[in-house]
Amino acid sequence: MKLWGGRFEKQEDKFMDKFNSSFSIDSRLYKQDIMGSIAHVTMLCKCHIITEDEKNLMINALKEVETEIEENKLVLDGDFEDIHTFVEYKVTEKIGATGKKIHTARSRNDQVATDMKLYVKLSANNVISALKALLDVIEEKASTSNFPMPAYTHLQRAQIVTFKYYLMAYYEMLQRDIKRIESAISIMDSSPLGSCALAGTTYDIDRDLTSSLLGFKEVQKNTLDSVSDRDYIIEMISHFSLLMMHLSRLSEELIIYSSKEFSFVELDDAYSTGSSIMPQKKNPDSLELVRGKTGRLYGNLMGILTVMKALPLSYNKDMQEDKTYYFESLDTVIDCITIVSGVIKTMHIKKEVLSEAIKGGFLNATEYADYLVKKGAAFRDAHEIVGKTVKYCEEKKCEIDDLDLNELKKFTQLVDEDIYNYIKSSSFMKMGTKKDML
Repeated sequence: MKLWGGRFEKQEDKFMDKFNSSFSIDSRLYKQDIMGSIAHVTMLCKCHIITEDEKNLMINALKEVETEIEENKLVLDGDFEDIHTFVEYKVTEKIGATGKKIHTARSRNDQVATDMKLYVKLSANNVISALKALLDVIEEKASTSNFPMPAYTHLQRAQIVTFKYYLMAYYEMLQRDIKRIESAISIMDSSPLGSCALAGTTYDIDRDLTSSLLGFKEVQKNTLDSVSDRDYIIEMISHFSLLMMHLSRLSEELIIYSSKEFSFVELDDAYSTGSSIMPQKKNPDSLELVRGKTGRLYGNLMGILTVMKALPLSYNKDMQEDKTYYFESLDTVIDCITIVSGVIKTMHIKKEVLSEAIKGGFLNATEYADYLVKKGAAFRDAHEIVGKTVKYCEEKKCEIDDLDLNELKKFTQLVDEDIYNYIKSSSFMKMGTKKDML
């Protein structure tokens, strides 16, 4: 079924018909399409464009279609160009010619823009809910993981933190992701409905009413812009991509930390796989897939940016591609948040291995330099003294706190017996006020 065709003499080529159809992709917008249509006919009635009886017939039919879809009595399938055609056809099937009035003072251009905005708002809030659940998992795991561990720069041992503090770094990142998504929802919260094809309508409609009925903050004023605006999709995929980058970094570290070379953590069997040939293997495939799927999000972001980069105002059929990019990005990010939540919740942190790991690598060198500064040395001088001390320790194959006081005094007379207690206590408690990492 088509919503157009009166000016055409020939039938659409069958392959063109398939090529042009988006129904298999946008059918997931059925709830938003019905919601928008109910608001639209409510407004048409209030503005005396249709009668009360016509409004009631259409709203009842729309609600029946929604119920039948959700109860699997009506299958989202068939020879339809898109979900908008499907819904209008099913309404007209139920109530006859009155159903054809549903499209009065509306175009598919503002209809699809409205449906997508409603869907993006809802689904972005679902991502926020999933992220908050992940934050709870991280916080719970962190609360039982206050074990000293080496932290790294350049993937070289740098200073001592706790595993709790390490996990909470990702807590901070994900909190920023939530704020970004919330900001994007706020920016996009304006209704395009009533823009029609591109220049509004000659009917005396009430756009403020439909905006309010659909839960938008305001009306999107310039109709040329509103039917061709896909900024909100680009911005949301961008924020999802940044979120995936954070999940990918965490995945990469946990992959490394679960290797035998580190063995800081062990992933639960539920989130690991084996090898078809090597029976000893326990592979972190869950995290590798998260890391790999991050590339999909980046590709989708580049894809939608490329689609939009040279489009003239206003609507162009190129924009139909926005749904594929958004839906895949949304599904992927929800799946990856779910997987990472499960991995963190079930993984075992090897306290004993972490304890051994902090004994090597001169992780208290910075604290020794701080100690010398407190004793009166300039930091650059302290830095050089400690560097020479480390070089001496490497030759002796020992750590700084293995040296006796006489050996330490070879490099500076500022050192005293209190150095041992200082570097022992300070190595475990830094981070500004010291208590913050505990």
